[in-house]
Amino acid sequence: MYSKKIQTLLKRKGIKITDRICVTKGKTVFEGLLMPRPEIGNPGCLVLKLDSGYNIGIEIDNNTNIEKAKTKEPEDVLKETKFELGKVRKELVKLVFDKNKPPVSLIATGGTIASRVDYRTGGVYALNEPKELLYNIPELADIVNVREMITPFTRMSEDMDPQEWIIIAKHVKKSLDSGDKGVIVTHGTDTLHYTAAALSFFLRNLYKPVVLVGAQRSIDRGSSDAGMNLICSAHVSVSEIAEVGICMHGEINDSFCLFIRGTKARKMHTSRRDAFRPINSLPLAKIWPDGKIETVNEEFKKRNDKEDVVLDAKFQPKVGLLKVYPGSDPEIIDYFAGKGYKGFVIEGTGLGHVPTFAKKPWIPVIKKHIKDGIPFVITSQTLYGRVNPNVYTNLRILYHETGAIPGEDMLPETAYVKLGWVLGHTEDMEKIKEMMLTNYAGEITKRSLDKTFLY
Repeated sequence: MYSKKIQTLLKRKGIKITDRICVTKGKTVFEGLLMPRPEIGNPGCLVLKLDSGYNIGIEIDNNTNIEKAKTKEPEDVLKETKFELGKVRKELVKLVFDKNKPPVSLIATGGTIASRVDYRTGGVYALNEPKELLYNIPELADIVNVREMITPFTRMSEDMDPQEWIIIAKHVKKSLDSGDKGVIVTHGTDTLHYTAAALSFFLRNLYKPVVLVGAQRSIDRGSSDAGMNLICSAHVSVSEIAEVGICMHGEINDSFCLFIRGTKARKMHTSRRDAFRPINSLPLAKIWPDGKIETVNEEFKKRNDKEDVVLDAKFQPKVGLLKVYPGSDPEIIDYFAGKGYKGFVIEGTGLGHVPTFAKKPWIPVIKKHIKDGIPFVITSQTLYGRVNPNVYTNLRILYHETGAIPGEDMLPETAYVKLGWVLGHTEDMEKIKEMMLTNYAGEITKRSLDKTFLY
């Protein structure tokens, strides 16, 4: 919101957001659209979108004059139509979904993929109804009937917590129970793989596709991956691959997407369009925008529309995910245990080591807390490969003398989500170990394959 001084000035001049105005500051005159002020920035600075498309900020002082512009907006921008900020004009959403196409629901939780840009302001707005998707991606109407768009909340994915996972899972079950062929979940990319892992454990007896999708590039950019990711996700949502997975670009070009099992996917780059890769597993499939699907990993559950999904979203949030490193102090475990944490996943080095004969050994602290009934699951920060409790002396001490649970080839993030889910069901140490070593959603592979490395 602009400062009270600017608000008063605009009100006196009869100027509203998106009006075309002239701002005179000294001998310089700026003309363009009045933009909403960003949440972060100087409230005494006016934001103007020039005809070039660039935004500028103009600090308003006593020598600044603001007036409504006498010239019209450029024809290619205005087109003599009324405009309401954040709304799609009715003439742009005349397309509707074909009710004869397979029905799916879209659960929008935030992120740029389920939003649109208005090029008059440069602002990005969340979509309000399914047909607005066709404003950005009209191809969807040829693939599916987005029967319903659900927005249970809007979060940046780094702000997600386990309670949001449970909310999403409940909406997925409700949609599938309503007869949808599949469900698409749009989501920010930073913690997309955590949510995918959570839904993989929460949705038992799943025999329909649940496709999570995001975008690495905002939808207002020519290089955006949002459209193709959503098109490929639509194809997967009505396919025979009845699993929870992430559907994103398979390479930096707009060629194909990968559908990666939810417990084996990880974001491996901050900005590349093909940031999500399968770890210790092959992708389930390659998907092309024209609908071609090539299965890569043949070990997947196949669709059965007669089965009903079972919601099992019990979760213990008091689980810690800790990384060891040279000189790391195990007192961090004592701290979290003192805060009531019920279990820990440790990202060990290599085959699953923790400092053993170091100046600050972790073994005694781990052993003490396991005796107190707190489980420890050991994964590897190398990500690829699997932990092994038998190769080195230090490993034998960790696993055989303390009772720590080897995490096999699970990703640390997946093991964290799984341990929270397991602890939501039991506090019995033997049962916890049994469940952590049971493969529920493809999180543990029988053996490591060379061709999965750096796929």
